Amino acid sequence: MNSSFIFGITLVAALGCGLIAGVFFAFSSFVMRALCRLPSPEAIAAMQSINVAVLNAWFLGAFLGTAAVCGAALIVSLLRWQEAGSLYLTAGSLLYLIGCLGVTGVCNVPRNEALARVTPDDPNSEGSWVKYAAEWTAWNHVRAGASLVACASFAVALGH
Repeated sequence: MNSSFIFGITLVAALGCGLIAGVFFAFSSFVMRALCRLPSPEAIAAMQSINVAVLNAWFLGAFLGTAAVCGAALIVSLLRWQEAGSLYLTAGSLLYLIGCLGVTGVCNVPRNEALARVTPDDPNSEGSWVKYAAEWTAWNHVRAGASLVACASFAVALGH
């Protein structure tokens, strides 16, 4: 397999994972904290708006494009398992595909869908928001960490 191709997908995977790690880090470190300082109806309405706005070509291209590149890197790593750096390609790919994409689909998206059904002005919405914010943020920490460690794995693979 062409070493320029392997270098290219490894570099793009590292950059994509780093970019997505930064997005999730921002949410974990200050966006969710800022939302939790608002009254629950305002926080719910803001997060509902964010969850609609995030479904755009720029974010989805980076998020799902990185997943596609990680899938290609995983195939490459398995085809050249005996070569240097393959373990790091495998680790980076699986960390992103499971720890970021998988967690998003299994943990964060269902919570977003449930929050979309909450009426912000409903008197019972505060409990929904408190639960949502705690659970969503905890899983977002996982996504941020998995993406960051995936980025590091790809960076190490570039050195091999």
